Order: sequence, then C-alpha cells, then structure tokens
Amino acid sequence: MKMYFKRLYELREDNDFTKKAISEYLHMNREVYRRYEAGIREIPVWALIKLSELYSVSTDYILGLTDVKDRRA
Repeated sequence: MKMYFKRLYELREDNDFTKKAISEYLHMNREVYRRYEAGIREIPVWALIKLSELYSVSTDYILGLTDVKDRRA
C-alpha cells in the first residue's frame, strides 16, 4: 500500500512549498521529485529522512505507517 505520495503532496501543500522548492532542497531535478510525489518512483531513504526533518514528522508518517505526525512519538 503506497500512501507516501499522498502524504508528500499534503505536507508540501500544507507548508506552502512548490515542487521546485522541494526539489532544490533535495538537490534533484523537479521531474524526479514529481515522480516521487506521484507515486511513479519510490523515494530513496536519504530523501525520506531529509523530508521528515524538513516537515518535522516521522518517516513512518510519510510512509503511511502511522497517523501520528510527531517524530518523537
């Protein structure tokens, strides 16, 4: 079950970031990031960790394994 692409979109929108801004933060091409968010490609662990730090949520939240956003929970 792939929920992370939905969570990536929601987190980006909730924080008023563009796909371009996130792709620059991750030092990658915008199209590559778009494919992660669209669920076309699986996101690499390093990018998942960086996004969890940026949004202050757990990697489990991004992956859809929990509904608890707090990284400390």
